[in-house]
Amino acid sequence: MASSAAAEDLARSLALDDSHLNVIPRTADEAARIAKVTALATGFAAPQRFEERPGGAATVRARTDADAFSEPSGNISFEKELDFKLGNGLFRKLWVSSPSSTLASDGLGPLYNARSCQRCHIKDGRGHPPENPQDNAISMFLRVSIPGQPEDAIAEIDGYLATLPDPTYGTQLQDFAIQGHKSEYRLGITYSEEIITLSDGAEVSLRHPVYSATNLGYGPLHEKAMLSPRVAPQMIGLGLLEAIPAADILAAADPEDADKDGISGRANIVWSKVLDRPMLGRFGHKAGNPSILEQSASAFVGDIGISNPIFTAGAGECTDLQADCQAALHGDGDDRIFEIDAEGLDLVTFYSRNLGVPARRGVNTPQVLAGKEVFYKTRCTACHTPNFVTNRLQDQPEQSFQLIWPFTDMLLHDMGPGLADHRPEARATGTEWRTPPLWGIGLTKLVSGHSYYLHDGRARSILEAILWHGGEAAAQRDAVIAMPKVDRDALITYLESL
Repeated sequence: MASSAAAEDLARSLALDDSHLNVIPRTADEAARIAKVTALATGFAAPQRFEERPGGAATVRARTDADAFSEPSGNISFEKELDFKLGNGLFRKLWVSSPSSTLASDGLGPLYNARSCQRCHIKDGRGHPPENPQDNAISMFLRVSIPGQPEDAIAEIDGYLATLPDPTYGTQLQDFAIQGHKSEYRLGITYSEEIITLSDGAEVSLRHPVYSATNLGYGPLHEKAMLSPRVAPQMIGLGLLEAIPAADILAAADPEDADKDGISGRANIVWSKVLDRPMLGRFGHKAGNPSILEQSASAFVGDIGISNPIFTAGAGECTDLQADCQAALHGDGDDRIFEIDAEGLDLVTFYSRNLGVPARRGVNTPQVLAGKEVFYKTRCTACHTPNFVTNRLQDQPEQSFQLIWPFTDMLLHDMGPGLADHRPEARATGTEWRTPPLWGIGLTKLVSGHSYYLHDGRARSILEAILWHGGEAAAQRDAVIAMPKVDRDALITYLESL
């Protein structure tokens, strides 16, 4: 791991620092206080101070209904709450195809995965795979790419793994199309089961998925096409994750495992279309996007087929080989330049930035505290870093200088062959995934109506998700299998309290 000062120097040298934000630099006194408050817990008789408020002052009350992930930041101003509600309206808007009398809402597709952001991020929660073969994959899709050549790499990013879009199908497969057009495919999934026996003799079945792109509408995929399944992630706390200092994230990186602890977190470095330079990847299952703005813009064009100031194609993800799709009417043919303009995109970004993290539940109970001790002593914290203090931001008071508890290091880790998708993304290899935040994980069933986890929803419980850990996390997985049932039950209870 790099020292804090070394990480700051590295961030500046790579132009990965937070200079694009209106950041107030930390003083030496603040840095010392932050180091103290973010030190790992060593006692487990009582909760740590402020642990029950994972989003700091932006934390919201823990609701007991499906809207638990849909509250604005707890410290948002009355005036800004209007922007949040406007952004929510755009997030929920159902787009329609062109031409339409509703000029502010037309431009859908022609190829798309959903008609609104909310259709994938149901109740601002996580998506899920189809429940049975007859269901559509409304909150899940397949990314696709083919291997690139060295000259296709981004020279400014060391270790960039070059890929190219599939010549016919682009970078993701869309399973819907507007009237008169063919959808690209139908998602096929088959499962086989593997039994894992725990220390007490209890058996847990893991389902191994095999994915296929069936009913291809535009001919075969490239012979070297690489497919990667993705479910929509939950939306809470994104602005707080964006506000974590880049230097703090880089300080935890240990790509060569210099400390020999078996954990080799790496930063994904991606190209920012907005800043036209490399940036630290933060968002997406492989940290493939640098900001909430660019994540939102790419989702608009890829998932819904909506052009915007960052991704300007009126035809969305249609490729040059999909001539009818390119020639279709789009929603940018009237007085609009883009199907959603900069103001609308900024409102959706603001909404996404300010979805509040619910308060912890049962933080004082003996079983939760016992489970916390198991979590820490099993070294789950080696990747799921409990807390950070965000940057001081002059223009974002909701996210400014907050002690947050997301339980992620925001880095890439090799999770072994079992979870591998064998598809690179920027610097992420085919076996690497960004550590997902754990805050809110215990409310998944309440919000989303299911308990499916991991990047493709294969895990049907938190325990199954743990048992899928391999690679750098194999030791932690094996420890969970071997530990007494009372400890394993306490660990799950602790995770459900997050």
